[in-house]
Amino acid sequence: MLKRTLLNDDHEQFRQSARAFIEAEIVPNADKWEGAGAVDIEMFRKAGSMGFLGIEVDEAYGGGGVDDWRFHVVFNEEVQRAGVMASGMCITLHNDICLPYFTEMTNDEQKARWLPGICSGDSMTAIAMTEPGTGSDLAGIGTTAVRDGDTYILNGSKTFITNGINSSLVIVAAKTDPTQKHRGMSLLVVEEGMEGFTRGRNLEKIGMHAQDTAELFFTDVRVPAENLLGEEGQGFFGLVRNLPRERLSLSISAVHHAHAAYRWTVDYVKERTAFGQPIGAFQNSKFELAEMRTELDIAQVFIDRQTEAYLAGELTAEDAAQAKWWTTELECSVMDRCLQLHGGYGYMEEYPIARAWRDARVQKIYGGTNEIMKEIIGRDIVA
Repeated sequence: MLKRTLLNDDHEQFRQSARAFIEAEIVPNADKWEGAGAVDIEMFRKAGSMGFLGIEVDEAYGGGGVDDWRFHVVFNEEVQRAGVMASGMCITLHNDICLPYFTEMTNDEQKARWLPGICSGDSMTAIAMTEPGTGSDLAGIGTTAVRDGDTYILNGSKTFITNGINSSLVIVAAKTDPTQKHRGMSLLVVEEGMEGFTRGRNLEKIGMHAQDTAELFFTDVRVPAENLLGEEGQGFFGLVRNLPRERLSLSISAVHHAHAAYRWTVDYVKERTAFGQPIGAFQNSKFELAEMRTELDIAQVFIDRQTEAYLAGELTAEDAAQAKWWTTELECSVMDRCLQLHGGYGYMEEYPIARAWRDARVQKIYGGTNEIMKEIIGRDIVA
């Protein structure tokens, strides 16, 4: 693998701490959480107490005070290395995807009210965009928030919401002006316990079993106007601003999830024998491994450069879309080839490749389907 230049000694020291936490707190419990359909919230709180949540948040609010997203990148990489994507996603979604809304779109009062809990782990976050009838069509959402004095009356439903069961702060995309499309959307923070806010069942999925995914329902929920993120009617533009970071995070997950599967497979083909020799000695095995290593090296350089662009404020929506579709397609290809090299054992639950193969498939769907990613890129080309 080519030497990386993205990270420095501080990041690598942090990596050791992150690895120790994941090995001690997540790995031993991953199978139990797979069966339960959600992680234990105490693990999340412990992550907060050990400084793994809100690293870029100002110390005045309980954060790490280090405005360097590369620390979140390292934590994401370590989750994938350990093969616990589903169990660790409550943390990566909270840090990589939800956090910017609370740091960039909040006023001082909101920061003081929400950020301490977000950093301590007392408040797990989620973002609710997708609806049963809209999918990737954000402009077509039907959830409404009608202003009534100093509150908004929120009505509608959301589905496929990650952290949907365990979250206590949910960013909800709603139409404050249903006559408008993009410019009629606003973002409201719905808090656990608000009357009329209910959670549906924890959805049963093909993979990602330890990561809770729920339906959310809002029936005449009175959300205080002080829970509005940013300005009314600017919600869509807040989403657009933060989606490149979300898609880059998914790309990082994809590449390092695939790296983990590749390493397990290399170990397996060295030990497993057939026809009197290790199966890794066969030409087909060597060619498959050679192709995958090359592709993963290319992908690593690609996403490291994109991370540098993000840190410099230069990552475009089109760049992030390129990363998201290409790396998740690669991830699924690598998973399939690695499972094939495991033979029949690859289809057995006792081998980590089986879970990784299942968990990888959704990466081409959430965060914007890969077809939508290509549409974003294509519009830029022919605009």
